[in-house]
Amino acid sequence: MIKSIKSLFLTTIVATLSACGWHLQNGALIPQELQTLTFESGDPYSEMSMAIRRQLQINTVNLVKPTQGIPVLRINKQTSDNQVASIFKRGREAEKVLTLEVEASVRLANGETYPISAKVNRTFFDNSRAALAKAAERDVIWHDMRDQAARQLITKMVTLQQQVKGK
Repeated sequence: MIKSIKSLFLTTIVATLSACGWHLQNGALIPQELQTLTFESGDPYSEMSMAIRRQLQINTVNLVKPTQGIPVLRINKQTSDNQVASIFKRGREAEKVLTLEVEASVRLANGETYPISAKVNRTFFDNSRAALAKAAERDVIWHDMRDQAARQLITKMVTLQQQVKGK
């Protein structure tokens, strides 16, 4: 009896939260000073730049053209690497560790620049017998890693702003 009441209660909470459109992160964490900013990148149409733009839009940040007095988020460097983690008995690669590192900087309206960075690691089982399927899977993993790195950068940007206010 108690088990069924608990499951009914849990189901009701989940249904209520999913039906009302409640989101964990909808821009409420972004301070007012960073609600409008300029985004700069060496390649504005790269997949990493697009991932950061998507995350900024999800967090209701207005992107504007560069003007005086507007904070700037700039991607300085992006590196990706894959290293062999294990091999099959015949000497072929079995598992790889994929690494994505992104270095960026935030220049606030007062002119101070602060570096931020994100690093994401994932493992990937590389079976050469299913090469086409694994290539598609690898692309999905890289896409998810870029999204995760973009979320990390935005989170660090928000905490950076809170640290600057504390000075």
